[in-house]
This record gives sequence, structure tokens and C-alpha cells, in this order.
Amino acid sequence: MEKAGKKVGLLEKLGFMSFSTSTNIVFNFKSTYYKYFLTSILLINPVAASNMALIGTIWDILNDPLIGVWANNVRFKSGERVRPWLLYIAIPYGLGMVLLFTDFGVSEKWDIILGLAVFFFYEIANTFRGIPYNGMGALASSDDNERKSINAFRSLGACLGSGIGAVAVPMIVRMFGGLKDHKVINSSDSPAIFRSALFMGVLIAIGCLIHYYTTKERVKQVSENEEKIGIVETYRMLFKCKSWVKNMFYIMCYGVSTCLLTSSITYYCAYVLNDSSKATPIMAVYLVFSIIFSIVTPKIDSLLGRKKTMALAALSQVVFKIPFIIAPYNIINAFINAAGAGIGLTMTFILFNTNRNAISDIVEIQNNRRLDTMVSTGDNLVSKIAEAAVDKLFLVALAAVGFSAQLADEGLLQNVATQSMINALLGWIPAVVAIFMFLICLTIDTDSEYKKALAEREANR
Repeated sequence: MEKAGKKVGLLEKLGFMSFSTSTNIVFNFKSTYYKYFLTSILLINPVAASNMALIGTIWDILNDPLIGVWANNVRFKSGERVRPWLLYIAIPYGLGMVLLFTDFGVSEKWDIILGLAVFFFYEIANTFRGIPYNGMGALASSDDNERKSINAFRSLGACLGSGIGAVAVPMIVRMFGGLKDHKVINSSDSPAIFRSALFMGVLIAIGCLIHYYTTKERVKQVSENEEKIGIVETYRMLFKCKSWVKNMFYIMCYGVSTCLLTSSITYYCAYVLNDSSKATPIMAVYLVFSIIFSIVTPKIDSLLGRKKTMALAALSQVVFKIPFIIAPYNIINAFINAAGAGIGLTMTFILFNTNRNAISDIVEIQNNRRLDTMVSTGDNLVSKIAEAAVDKLFLVALAAVGFSAQLADEGLLQNVATQSMINALLGWIPAVVAIFMFLICLTIDTDSEYKKALAEREANR
């Protein structure tokens, strides 16, 4: 690893933040409304919709490693490996978002077929988008403190994006003519959802371009070995790094917890509290605590050390869910739950990204090759697996307890079993995931593996 300058300027960090903000606003929009779009606008059966998500996950499992290996062997004329993808993917990614929420006015069978085709296109674009999103933090600087600072700005952007998305997305839908005279999305909102998706497509394209023009790729591979490597050899190098394997599971837990929150909160407010507008103040609490802990997490990490800080992040998610698990119909407990998610998930985001940056260095020390692109696409893959798993769990669980989109159109309440399931998806299920996250984080020690890899390299010399 060629040493890069330690200091990364404020403008560059704001570039990271703007990309993270736009990405997470769009992610929030998709997480909140895509299942609604499939089940309440296209009126696709929830089980069929969950099968679409499963097929999409299988597609991701196939395309992410192939794209990652191919992209890892690409060298741009500028000598860069990652940053130019921001420029090339801006328009396709924005277009994919628009097509994802397009009602083609066909039968349910063709809705499923066209929906899968669009989903495949969107996920290919999302894979390329994930390369700079996950990889640039390691390439902007080799200094651990600067990397933590970059990831704090990224986390702040993610928190702002998630919070702004939760607060502003329903307002954007209303601005474009949706949610008129009713509180829950139904089939009459199709044009408003499409126009909102168009707005989101433009937003993410702008975010990509801002990140491209404000950031620099400084860290270079020390070795001059540029021989192309295949998928088997690439994964041999990655699995050799124990921290990479453990961090992947850590990221998956984070992805499941985040998707459960964003997927469940609107359903909770709409079908348990019977007022979807209450999602706004609940997510505002999440936003406030996310912003605070985006700022203080690097300091906590320096004070307690990585492992203790990771454990604290996981435990906070469990502790703050206990009141909600006991009394889920009390909105005060929903606020407490949101605060705990804001604390724990924000800390986790900063920590696994900082781990990832160190992992790229460990892989280079062990193999004399930088695999930033593959580390990025691997992390992107587990995030998408987590999202698809939550989609499958969510839709199948609701179908099993008798959820009916027609009841929403008629202004009627869901049955008690459906309300209990929604409470579980927002309460004790993510608490179990956080416990598993706690157990994983006790085994991750990137600092020790980094020092061990350096010692082994020196001994071999």
C-alpha cells in the first residue's frame, strides 16, 4: 500500500456525505414504498412479491462476484480503480430507480415478468454503485483517523438521508399528488409514486456526480503486479483474511436490522397505530440520535477501543427495544425503540466501514494485491442478501397472518395477528439479530490481524 497524505479536506468529506445522503434517501424511498408498490398498487400477491425478491437475490449472488472480479481487473486511463465508476453509473442507476416504480398497465403475470427484468437491471446498476460507495473510504487516505472521520461523515450523510427520507418522502409523494384524502398508499397513488421515483432517480444521479468531482483516489498498490486474477483466486485471497469473513456477517446483521426498521415502521404506523403520518416523528427521533452518534462515535472508539465500541453498539439496540417488546401499542416505546436504533445502527455503520478499510490493507499485505473492488462488491452483496431476506420474511409473514391490501383501500383495520406480526418485525426479531451481532463483534480484531500480517511479511523477507 502506497502511503497517501494523512489529511482529507472538508470539501472532500462533504462529497462523501452528499453521496451517502442521496443514496440513503433513495434507499429509504425504495424500502418504504417498493413492497407497497407491488402489493397495493400493482396488486401482486404478497407471496409472489416475496418470490420476486428471492429470485432477485439469486441474481445478485450470481452477478455481484462476476462484476466484482471483472471490475477489479479494470484500470482506467487516470490510473484509478474505483472513483470513475461514479461517473459511469450515475444515469443508469437513476433510470433503474424510475423503472422500478413504473406501472406498465399490464396483467399480474406480466407485472411480475417486467418487474423482474427491471429489478435485474436495477441491481446491476446498484452493484456498480456499491463499488465506490464501499471502496472509496479506503482509497482516499491510508490514515486510520482520517478513515474514521470519512466514515463519520458518511454515517452522518446516511443518517440524514434515512431521516430526511422518512420525513420528506411522504411529503414528496403528497407534493406529487399522492395520499389525498387517505393515510395509507393505495392503487390511486400510482402516478404520484412514479413521479416521486423520477425525483429520486435525478437525486441519486446528482449525488454520484458530486462525489466524483469532489473526491480523490490516493492510495495506490505498492506492488507493480497487474496480472489479471480470476474469481477462484480472488476469493482465496479474501477468505484468507479472517476479518473479512467476520465483517461480512457483521454487515449482514446491520443490513437486516436496518431493513426491518425501514420496512416495518410505515406498516406499524399505518396498521397498528392506524395513522401512517406518525412515522414522521418516530423517524425524527431516529434521525436526532443518528446525527449525535455520527459525531461522537469516533471519540467513543478512540476511548473504548474497537471491540468494546462494537459490543456497545449491539447491546444498545437490544436494551432500547425492551420497552417496545413489552408494550408495542404505546407510541412512547416506539420512540425509545427508534432512539436505540439511531444509536446502535449509526455506531455499527461507522465501525464496519472502518473495519472494511483496514481489511483492504490486510488483503494487500497478505497477497501484494489490492482488492478494493471485490471487498466492496462482497459487502454490497451481503447487504442486498439482507435486504432480500427481510423482504421475503416480511411479505411471507404478513401473508401467513392474513394481511390484506384491500382492507387498506377500504379504510379498515388489519386483524390482530397481523398487528402482532408487525410488532414482532419491529421489536423482538431485530433484538435477536442484535444479540447475534454482539456475539460476532466479540471475535473481530482487525488491528491484531493487520499487525500479524505485517509481521509475517517481514519474516518472509
